[in-house]
Amino acid sequence: MGLPIVAIIGRPNVGKSTLVNRLAGEQTAIVHDEPGVTRDRTYMPSFWNDREFMVVDTGGLVFNDDTEFLPLIRQQALIALAEACSAIFVVDGQTGPTPADEEIAGWLRQQPVPVLLAVNKCESPEQGAMQAADFWGLGLGEPYPISAIHGSGTGELLDDLIQHIPAVEDEPETNVIKVAIIGRPNVGKSSLLNVFVGEERAIVSPISGTTRDAIDTVVERNGQTYRLIDTAGIRKKKHIEYGTEFFSINRAFKAIRRADVVLLVLDAQDGATEQDQKLAGRILEEGRACIIVVNKWDTVEKDSYTIYDYEKALQERLHFTEWADTIFVSALTGQRVEKVLELVNQAAEAHKRRVSTSVINEVLTDAVSWHSPPASRGGRQGKIYYGTQVTSQPPTIALFVNEAKRFNENYRRYIERQFRQQLGFKGTPIRLLWRSKKVRDMEGGNVNRATRVK
Repeated sequence: MGLPIVAIIGRPNVGKSTLVNRLAGEQTAIVHDEPGVTRDRTYMPSFWNDREFMVVDTGGLVFNDDTEFLPLIRQQALIALAEACSAIFVVDGQTGPTPADEEIAGWLRQQPVPVLLAVNKCESPEQGAMQAADFWGLGLGEPYPISAIHGSGTGELLDDLIQHIPAVEDEPETNVIKVAIIGRPNVGKSSLLNVFVGEERAIVSPISGTTRDAIDTVVERNGQTYRLIDTAGIRKKKHIEYGTEFFSINRAFKAIRRADVVLLVLDAQDGATEQDQKLAGRILEEGRACIIVVNKWDTVEKDSYTIYDYEKALQERLHFTEWADTIFVSALTGQRVEKVLELVNQAAEAHKRRVSTSVINEVLTDAVSWHSPPASRGGRQGKIYYGTQVTSQPPTIALFVNEAKRFNENYRRYIERQFRQQLGFKGTPIRLLWRSKKVRDMEGGNVNRATRVK
């Protein structure tokens, strides 16, 4: 389940996060000229030609130094590399090879994944080849001179990278829906699981997960089989100590990644907290279907307006998951819990749904007729040539346009709303890939490489 992973590895301040932003086409990874800014693994979707993948940003690797967060950063980089199908080793072309680069290169040569060597900060095409030549001695094959900040050279790097990235194929149809139960501590996740298991349904088997903190329980109801994944409560990072709890949080994030549908459980007394917002963002980032389950609804004093006011407050706090259904339950009394799995069925169906190219283009034609794409300051207008769904789980639609940067965020949201209004997709995120017909600009950041669209 999920896209292939490409790990970005290197010592501090060589431009790893800048390269990740370039490949992902958005300014998400924090870029700062100070070691240790990036500590945890950050996953972002990317694509090149017919390959889709996730790039994972890691902290700067420093061996033989156990001060501050450096051991944690090394552990995160090790995990990222273990998950990856390939890696990009980023070095600094302006400083040349360093002993730290040589140490990391020696370690990477012992790893089973293919590694491409990206020589960053080669801002001048004339000097880039000379700067890159200095890195042949690292023993990792051809060095690619690139400028992550300007995009030059990244096209050649990606052309070779995708040779090591498998094509994404939808998993064979199965009757098992994987459901992860996620939330802060003490919101009632385990109680909710117990209600699911305790109702009149056939329990196929209780299966211990690979960890003590994530337990898979397989249940069946009305002919549908569910694999329910209970996870440890996820607290704010500042409250998490390195050790058992740290790894349990990582396992909870991994549960999100391998689920079809995620139940984001909230405490009705607390509403949507800042931490709930971050969890919802993680679900969206991973492209999982989602249902917001407000638990302990029996403890809330209510009148005829309470539920409407509560829903409005949730929409304001969790506006980026407005596509998700919300249900108010009580795991203690069993109130409305039986309806949760009905919503799971609907969300799972939408998550794996495929729409024909002809239907997608009918929606686009109708949308453009009502609201034309905006024109830039120079007077040139954006044009949508056609769209097609390239994958599901989540539904992902590629839109081929003249220049992606001509379509601002408001118009992109408008097109997404039109797809949802016309085609549904309730309970699942949808991804729109805006692909330039003449220049592939990675969601708006130019790579300066022409790409033909068949």
